[in-house]
Amino acid sequence: MSPDTIWTLVAFALTILILSYIFGDHFLFRLATYTFVGVATGYAVVLVIYQVLLPRLIWPLMQGSLEERAWLLVPLILSVLLLSKLIPSISRLGSLSMAYLVGIGAAVTIGGAVLGTLITQARASLTAIELSAQSGQSTDPFMQILDGIVLLLGTISTLAYFHFSARSDPGRPPRRPIWVEGLAGTGKVFIAITLGSLFAGVYVAAITALIQRLDFLIFVFYRVIRPMIF
Repeated sequence: MSPDTIWTLVAFALTILILSYIFGDHFLFRLATYTFVGVATGYAVVLVIYQVLLPRLIWPLMQGSLEERAWLLVPLILSVLLLSKLIPSISRLGSLSMAYLVGIGAAVTIGGAVLGTLITQARASLTAIELSAQSGQSTDPFMQILDGIVLLLGTISTLAYFHFSARSDPGRPPRRPIWVEGLAGTGKVFIAITLGSLFAGVYVAAITALIQRLDFLIFVFYRVIRPMIF
């Protein structure tokens, strides 16, 4: 039996174990999930060691110039401090590394959201109404303006939906201005349409993956397992 046939049978068995979740959470399904998590973790560790630690930290510390070694002391110290989180008695030493990671992560996330999403979305909303932006295309100006208005309205109303500042009057519960409530209601419609389309996309992707796996099972059974048995 060739190695390709062996690995095909392994993939067949693991697929059957994953699909057996339809009968509930049982030992065989957990065995398959544990195997997947273990293999994925091992693969990630190998990538970190051979593509991050060795080429970017260990080898430069051993072979780099004095200036490079001095700069690399900072990530080395932060890495060692981060390992102290594994020991409860000295876990506070790793707070500096955690604060650095969280701060960098938050800065990248906020910067990406503002520059890559909010500003880009606002610019696209305004550009969609500008007729000269697509002058080279044979687009109906009326439909272009209509599309731009819908895009602009969706952007503004969605942002208004997440505006939670409210005015508090004596004897009344806090409430947002009427115009904000109106925009927020419109934004709720756009959010519902977006989530519905995303769910439909995920559902279609899941169905496609299921069909592909079932086709794989049928193929392996008739082309590999059946000739072995009969």
